[in-house]
Amino acid sequence: MPKLEYEDSFVKVASLLGGEEFVKVARALLNNPESSDEELASATGLKINRVRKVLYELQGRSLIYAVRVRDPKREWYVYRWRVQPEGAEVFLATVKRRLVSKLRAKLEYERSHQFYHCGSVTCPKRTFEEAMELMFTCPECGNRLEYYDNSELIRAIEWKISQLEDELRTGGAKRIEVS
Repeated sequence: MPKLEYEDSFVKVASLLGGEEFVKVARALLNNPESSDEELASATGLKINRVRKVLYELQGRSLIYAVRVRDPKREWYVYRWRVQPEGAEVFLATVKRRLVSKLRAKLEYERSHQFYHCGSVTCPKRTFEEAMELMFTCPECGNRLEYYDNSELIRAIEWKISQLEDELRTGGAKRIEVS
């Protein structure tokens, strides 16, 4: 699959949140700032209720906001939608911080345990304590549990933590690639 490059992180975040419908609405908002939900539905070809669902989801993530204005023709209020400046970068930074936290917990778990595995890809690895209780026999396949070296996984987690922390320090959320 070829790599897709998104110039605007707002469109990338929209695609991660909800796929093609979110991308259509995000691009329409970028091309037509201060659009109403009716105008966005017309521009995207989506039903109005789907556009509103996408808008509310993006608003709930602080990626867009609405300004209420009075429509002079119809005499009622209409919401004009705008992209929140820096909203996508803040959202991505928050997601990255949560991921770093989870990876640190996983790294601590991997470092503090010895693991045993039967060699079958469908069976989970077991801690030393679990392997002892199972008398070093895999309950799924019946094979012998052997020591599992997780040093490669530890290095991969450390590398990913380092990469994410560098991105957080340098604000590396401006351009994103998806494969």
